[in-house]
Amino acid sequence: MQTDWRNYIVSTTDVLRGKPRIKGTRIPVSLILGYLAAGKTIEEIRQEFADLTKEHIVACLDYARDLSEFEVTV
Repeated sequence: MQTDWRNYIVSTTDVLRGKPRIKGTRIPVSLILGYLAAGKTIEEIRQEFADLTKEHIVACLDYARDLSEFEVTV
């Protein structure tokens, strides 16, 4: 399931010092990615954070994928 993470993830300087977060929440993307890296399932994460949907969590993965493909040309 691929989704456009831009619909679910925002970064504003006035919340969490600009860290990327789930839109409408104070839940940072890095927290969700940390849970996934620790082996938590989408359902386990959703039990911990009732406001999150499967789409929010998938958006975090898509965001991370896009960041990993970022190229810097010198």
